[in-house]
Amino acid sequence: MTVMQTTHAATEHATRTDICSAPPLRHPRPDGQDRYTISEVVALTGLTAHTLRWYERIGLMPHIDRSHTGQRRYSNRDLDWLDFVNKLRLTGMPVADMVRYAELVREGESTYAERRALLEATRSDVLGRIAELRDTLAVLDRKISFYATEGTTR
Repeated sequence: MTVMQTTHAATEHATRTDICSAPPLRHPRPDGQDRYTISEVVALTGLTAHTLRWYERIGLMPHIDRSHTGQRRYSNRDLDWLDFVNKLRLTGMPVADMVRYAELVREGESTYAERRALLEATRSDVLGRIAELRDTLAVLDRKISFYATEGTTR
């Protein structure tokens, strides 16, 4: 199993796949023809080559294939993982927690509970930030309303 794909039994004896981000992206290349250079991944993701190399060094993407000349070759599955990592970044999850999550995924199904706890803690943080942003939005709305009213009465 890779970082992107783990399986567990569903309640109706079917197998579901945890692909880390849903719905699946439409990839530029179909499966089997999905080898991207680092510069192509930079263009597709908006990440820098430095960031991609750093992700590999810290263990967020330790499974990158190499060509016979040593060049990194990314797959569609790697693009899916990068999309998920970007979502985690947007939540404000610390990099150390992202690395820990990646380690847990590689360890297999026995880590589901720990992965869930990590994601639930992040979700709680996100909900707190959303509440703060709603409060901030309410203040802005009151100020905008005040200036709209004041602007028409003078």
